[in-house]
Amino acid sequence: MCLGIPAEIIDIREENGVKIAKVKMGGVTKDVLIALEDVKPGDYVIVHAGVAIEKINEQEMKELDQLLKEAGII
Repeated sequence: MCLGIPAEIIDIREENGVKIAKVKMGGVTKDVLIALEDVKPGDYVIVHAGVAIEKINEQEMKELDQLLKEAGII
């Protein structure tokens, strides 16, 4: 089973031609690769296996966060 976790982008940088975002997931901050073109700090994304794979809106972020909390995942 695959699970994508919602996260907020805090910062974006580039290292050796690769975009890396610092994201906040729940209470954790970590670096992830960006597989998206049009994202910026403050945007919300789905992270799977250390890669931001989909941009979502704030309402989707809140709903997914609540579902994951109810399931005891975060």
